[in-house]
Amino acid sequence: MSELREMLEKDKIKQCPKRYILALTDTLNVISGKWKLPIIASLLHGKNRFKDLQENIEKITPRMLSKELKELEVNSIVARKVYDQTPVLIEYTLTDSGKNLIGLLDAMLDWGLAHRKEVIES
Repeated sequence: MSELREMLEKDKIKQCPKRYILALTDTLNVISGKWKLPIIASLLHGKNRFKDLQENIEKITPRMLSKELKELEVNSIVARKVYDQTPVLIEYTLTDSGKNLIGLLDAMLDWGLAHRKEVIES
């Protein structure tokens, strides 16, 4: 059980602590946007080249994929490895921090599927 959920159930807090708000803001800054979660999900299965990612994520432009990969790399979610060969080979993988997002993705998928079902049934 999460620390926040435990505190809420025990009625120990009257409002969400600032450190939780900051942590949520940090998380959203790293994963927000239309393309970051699809990129992360695509990399959960292992390393990918730029072209593989572009083919796997429908409708993403090369420019947008490049921008999002750079942002994920700056935030230590994605690692970029360049192989010195001809032609140059570049592969992207998730860092350990990126792999730790799987729990968050699972929770989001569970919620999304349940919410969609609820909305469709009502």
